[in-house]
This record gives sequence, structure tokens and C-alpha cells, in this order.
Amino acid sequence: MGVPDDYETASRWIESASHIVAFTGAGISVESGIPTFRGEDGLWSRYDPKILDIGFFMKNPAESWRGIREIFYEYMDAKASPNDAHRFLARLEANGTLDGIITQNIDNLHQEAGSVNVVEFHGTAKRIVCPSCTYETSSEKIDMSNLPPLCPKCGTPLKPDFVFFGEAIPPEAYSRSLKLLENCDLLIIVGTTGEVAPASYLPYEAAGVKSIEINIEESAYTENLSDIFLRERASVACRKISEKLRKRVI
Repeated sequence: MGVPDDYETASRWIESASHIVAFTGAGISVESGIPTFRGEDGLWSRYDPKILDIGFFMKNPAESWRGIREIFYEYMDAKASPNDAHRFLARLEANGTLDGIITQNIDNLHQEAGSVNVVEFHGTAKRIVCPSCTYETSSEKIDMSNLPPLCPKCGTPLKPDFVFFGEAIPPEAYSRSLKLLENCDLLIIVGTTGEVAPASYLPYEAAGVKSIEINIEESAYTENLSDIFLRERASVACRKISEKLRKRVI
């Protein structure tokens, strides 16, 4: 297992790195009010996962959209805002040391915190697309009072632009992720269990590169990949690292 709770070394590695890449999952957004999908209190304990199955969606768009609207556009949009972990990564990018973020999240919180180069590996809930034509628009422009919302160009039920069960990862997201990982000299893993494939394979593309993991529990990466394991909530760990970085600058 990676060295536990070594904030001093972690901060030094961040300070000396030139091409940091962050790989983030649901755990970074829990403190922003977004629950995870899995686990005892996860969303799948309250909703049937079939609403995000692409085959079910295509046959039952209205039923799928009722759950989608509640989860992503009534609950998450109303409660979620970036936390200190999102802002910490945005500052690293602004300082020129973080090349980009690969996120499994679809909540747009990295961008709201100020991050620019964000690879949304599973897409985004902020964009709505038509599965049949080229129409796309912001979710904020969609009237969700009547479900399912229909494409104004061809009449097809619209779909959030994130990856449903049964759909492939967008090729551009894959290629951008691999390019970032090929060039990085430090990988920061935040808030992911490493269990959701194929995203879970990505950190291994940076094997041999120094890695820092921030998680409240051990993950699939802790024993096999992580050099330093910070067992803590993402925002707390990032504040501790920031404080050490500030002290050395002073």
C-alpha cells in the first residue's frame, strides 16, 4: 500500500512536478452535495438503475426522464457547488503545473471551480443531445415540464449527453485521456474506487509515474498503484496540502 498520510511528501511532489494529471470520481463531489450512485446510501438504493440503460431509455423515454429529471436537474443542480478540492485542482492548473483533469463525473463542478482542460470521460449532464440528428443544447434551455423533451428539429426524445449503460465511451474522451497520461509526471487520484470499467483502467496507463491517492477508504489503486495514500475527505486533504505549500513559499 502507498505510504499513508504523508502530506509533506505529497506537497513536495506537487511543488516539483511539471505535468500533473488528476483523475477524479464521485468522491470529490460528495461534499458538494452530490451522493454517490453505489453503496448503502447511494442513488441506486432509491432509483432503479434501468433508467440509465440505453435500451430501456430508447423504449421508455418518459419513464427514464422522470428519474433523470429528479436526480440530475432538480436535486443535483439545486444543491451542488464546487468545494475546496475542486478549487485546489483549478489553482494547480492556473499555476501551470496541472495539465488537465480526467473526471468520471458529469456534474460540471470542475469547470465551475475554474478548471479549463477537463476530460469528461462519461460525458456531461449540462448538455442535451438528440440521438437521431445533430441537435444539441444546454440543459438550462430545455423545458422539462413535459417529458420526454423532444428534439425541435426531428421530434426524437432528447437525451442527456452522458454515457448510459450499454453505450461506448466517446472516442475523443479516450484519446484525450491517454494523451494526458502519457505526458504526466505526477498522477493525483481523488475520490474513486477504481471499480467502474473502462475508466478504472486509465490510471494504469501512468504506471511508473509517482501517484498520490486521496480517498476516505482504500480503493483498487491503493495496493497496486498509489505511492502515497491520504485517507481523508477530498476537501480536507486538499486544504492540508495547500497549507504546506503556502508555508514553504513564505
